[in-house]
Amino acid sequence: MAAATLAPNDLEAFWMPFTANRAFKAAPRMLVRAKDMHYWSSDGRKLLDGAAGLWCVNAGHSREPIVKAIQEQAAEMAFAPSFQFGNPKAFQLASRIAALAPGDLDHVFFCNSGSEAVDTALKIAIAYWNAKGQGARQRLIGRVRGYHGVGFGGIAVGGITPNRKMFGSSLPAADHLPATYNRAEQAFSRGEPAWGGHLADELENIVGLHDASTIAAVIVEPMAGSTGALPAPKGYLQKLRAICDKHDILLIFDEVITGFGRLGHAFAAERYGVVPDMICFAKGVTSGAVPMGGVIVRGGLYEAFMKGPEHVVELFHGYTYSAHPMACAAGLATLDVYESEKLFENARALEDTWADAVHGLKGLPNVVDIRTIGLVGAIDLAPKDGAPGKRGFEAMEQSFHHQDLLIRIAGDSIVLSPPLILNEDHIDEMIDKVARTIRALA
Repeated sequence: MAAATLAPNDLEAFWMPFTANRAFKAAPRMLVRAKDMHYWSSDGRKLLDGAAGLWCVNAGHSREPIVKAIQEQAAEMAFAPSFQFGNPKAFQLASRIAALAPGDLDHVFFCNSGSEAVDTALKIAIAYWNAKGQGARQRLIGRVRGYHGVGFGGIAVGGITPNRKMFGSSLPAADHLPATYNRAEQAFSRGEPAWGGHLADELENIVGLHDASTIAAVIVEPMAGSTGALPAPKGYLQKLRAICDKHDILLIFDEVITGFGRLGHAFAAERYGVVPDMICFAKGVTSGAVPMGGVIVRGGLYEAFMKGPEHVVELFHGYTYSAHPMACAAGLATLDVYESEKLFENARALEDTWADAVHGLKGLPNVVDIRTIGLVGAIDLAPKDGAPGKRGFEAMEQSFHHQDLLIRIAGDSIVLSPPLILNEDHIDEMIDKVARTIRALA
């Protein structure tokens, strides 16, 4: 039985997400165990995790307090409905998350993933304006090269072409701000690029085209992660907030990646001193141990729904597994680990050391740009002629099979986002392995 688990005889049944299925099944990269900073492959090799799983294992793998909390909750009560009933840990976790959020972001709606969090936030935005008697506000504004999950709402406001072109127009009432990345102006930047804050002013042109009375919300990532780690330029988020305030438009931060310490704070909103109207979160809330996501909502938005007869449902939205008891238990234990081990503070303390190490890769073959912010690094490699994405794919395979390192790729970019339990020795080892990978590809 163990051998069958480690090396399944039949790989065909599983249609893998965001994966080149044929290439994978010809040469599988199987992960069978994980602990702290490492995975183990099916052939017994110990792999340094350079991606925190998938941006999510911020507290490290298989941490005992989180494991214990899940086990105890499974034994006590594995499931409870959240429609018309509650479980205590859901209210405890919501209070803890709201306390971490800035300003009056005081109410938490739970779901199960980042994609669901985005669709939830977009639905709340449209429903809010309906509740306010401004039902014409239906339009949603995203950004080119933004990623907001794979629901139809997230695809509509997202701006990554392959994620959109296969599925048609999705929601028709969507528009997009321009991308904030310009290599000619921002190459090899550390932290927030100095150039690009003015791009927020493009929101005024969109308002001029559609009129503010038709626009419900703007949604952006403080750092666009899935498109290759693109930090917001200096002043950009602050300008967006000011323009949204001017035209009475809701501002949503998609912090599915940046939430829970990735940029050195509980939420990137704190780093930038900007209070959005909603924050989408997922991934790090349970350190990836149990699927969970959610939306943190400002008090005024929540109160707009609390009208009419008290026995009537105020928001016709939710999921069977919203506030799942085991996810809530995992979330509470994860927040305890973040706090007791000061992992957000560790991310802040290591940011400069991390940036120095990642930028030390400049000058290696085919490296055309490097970006760092928080505990995130992106290394852009020159694409192969006629084969975009091939060099990145080869970097992933080289890292896994020959350097005992797990990385994430975005096209021809190597993206690093290690667990927040990282130390300087891990940094040295990780960047050395990345350097060996880049040289091997040359």
